[in-house]
Amino acid sequence: MTAAPQTTATTTISGWGGYPTQEAQVIIPRSLSGCKTELERHSSLIARGMGRSYGDSANAATVLQTTCCDHFIAFDDKTGLLTAEAGVTLRDILKITVKHGWFLPVTPGTSYVTVGGAIASDVHGKNHHVAGTFGQHVVSLTLLLGTGEIVTASPTHLQDLFHATCGGMGLTGVILVATIQLIPVKSAQITQKTIKAASLEEACEAFEVYSASTYSVAWIDCLATGKRLGRSVVMLGEHSDSGGLNLTVKDPVTVPIHTPAALLNSMTMRAFNIAYWAKAAHDKTQTVPLQPYFYPLDALGGWNKLYGKAGFVQYQFVLPKADGVSNMRTILTQIAESGAGSFLAVLKQFGPANKNLLSFPIEGYTLALDFKMSSSVVALLHRLDDMVAGMGGRVYLTKDAVMKELTFKATYPEWQEFEAVRHKYGALGKFASAQSKRLGLA
Repeated sequence: MTAAPQTTATTTISGWGGYPTQEAQVIIPRSLSGCKTELERHSSLIARGMGRSYGDSANAATVLQTTCCDHFIAFDDKTGLLTAEAGVTLRDILKITVKHGWFLPVTPGTSYVTVGGAIASDVHGKNHHVAGTFGQHVVSLTLLLGTGEIVTASPTHLQDLFHATCGGMGLTGVILVATIQLIPVKSAQITQKTIKAASLEEACEAFEVYSASTYSVAWIDCLATGKRLGRSVVMLGEHSDSGGLNLTVKDPVTVPIHTPAALLNSMTMRAFNIAYWAKAAHDKTQTVPLQPYFYPLDALGGWNKLYGKAGFVQYQFVLPKADGVSNMRTILTQIAESGAGSFLAVLKQFGPANKNLLSFPIEGYTLALDFKMSSSVVALLHRLDDMVAGMGGRVYLTKDAVMKELTFKATYPEWQEFEAVRHKYGALGKFASAQSKRLGLA
């Protein structure tokens, strides 16, 4: 017998950035079987997990919230093979597996992401240059198709569906269950080495010099200009061999209300950047716990409220490695001159692209930064989109909120193959989001 769904009244939803918003019917099935029932009842919907994609990729008139499908199905502490429902979060996984000596093979900058969301976004982390994306460590996934059929896809079975689903923004079906290969660790600690780079060129050179490091990421001062443009604090990381496997997962301190947007302006951002740069120590090695190394912002619940009620856009793009440094300088100059930079600007290197049709990473350099939402920011992002596209790069769909259809189709050249796979498996029209409609997907 299928459990009755819990359906909320129509409510306003948004991505983590708070822009754009949409009135939506949010359906919360009580079980995996309930997902199929709701799919049959509605002509079109999109699956939604923790709502941590930044823009409108999980916005739609009808959304199927899968966070109640959060059961662990199997975990082999000898092999690190984990099978879980799609609503299980990465945070939940860490609580179970780290004490047995297993860690996520790839993790984004927050642990408040569901397994389904991590696959749909094909998320990347600080180790893309050596480990690729999350989807490259998915052994298999079970998917509810638009036809109502439930199938299992893997890198060797229904390969076209698998490679369209990993990074497919939930547009091929509802991910129900996934099996993931974790990596072994000896400790819940990270050995972190910090390097100060006086310019963008020095930061990218550090990525090259330390390319064998398992993890690498740089905070970048996106408001510095001239010779200091792109000055950075590069943070390298390796799993420690000592310190034990006791993972401390603390509850976050919650931001209670939206703060006045006026508190975030070019003056306060510049002051923060100067202070952060001055405080950072060069060539310093220390041991830090996993949580603050991988998820520093998880300590502050609702940090998105700091940008005010209008919200923000987290803009992340990637540029090909060839001419990547000089092109990145050109874009950083444009951003610095706009005065619309952010506290959170993160530079990383990417390794080669994978086979997933809409997966974001290509080999090169990627920059992510926040912009407080305003009409002038939308105009700036469109200018940046044009620059990125002209340089052979592209924008991360999981964070996109304003990209135009022409830009998307020019920078994701496999979109037609993606649509063909969706047609083959009955997804066209059945699964749609505000983003997919904006980008001209059927």
